[in-house]
Amino acid sequence: MVAYPQPQRMSLEEYKRLDEQSDIHHEYIDGYVYDLAGGTVAHSRIAVNTIAALDQELRSGPCVVFDSDVKVQLSQDRHVYPDIVVSCDVADAKDDVTMLQSPRLIIEVLSVSTEAKDRGIKFACYQEVASVQEYVLIGTIKQSVEVFRRGESEKWTYQRYYAGQTIDFVSIDVQVAMDAIYRRTKIAK
Repeated sequence: MVAYPQPQRMSLEEYKRLDEQSDIHHEYIDGYVYDLAGGTVAHSRIAVNTIAALDQELRSGPCVVFDSDVKVQLSQDRHVYPDIVVSCDVADAKDDVTMLQSPRLIIEVLSVSTEAKDRGIKFACYQEVASVQEYVLIGTIKQSVEVFRRGESEKWTYQRYYAGQTIDFVSIDVQVAMDAIYRRTKIAK
């Protein structure tokens, strides 16, 4: 998703009213509201491709993949709309749920306007959520996928994948080829 550059300060109650009444999504992090708007065709293709590949692999079992229409509550004062989320908590998979509580895998498709926030404040917030086991950044300038994994003693490891490789989503025991993620895009290898 593309974000507008300047976050605005508001209370949690004001944010909830704004997000319910607006046609666009808003993220709320520690008293600041970030407006989100539509992205590029490449951003959309990557998200759709990734969701399709994950959904295909997760057909049976407790884990379910969600798109950016589902809000994730990281804490009382942190509400975000990641591009892709996988939860393996059966409570998150109920049809009437409006906000996920236990994300296991979070994926952001990078854009120029969101990259700093995705790498900075959002990653810091995700690290504080015990259920989050992997955080993934997918490039839109060139074919590159970065995976941050929670390890023993709460240490995070880093692995980068390039064109032609297969991404190992350890937290959900799924492998996806880079070619599947970038299918029908013209993003350089």
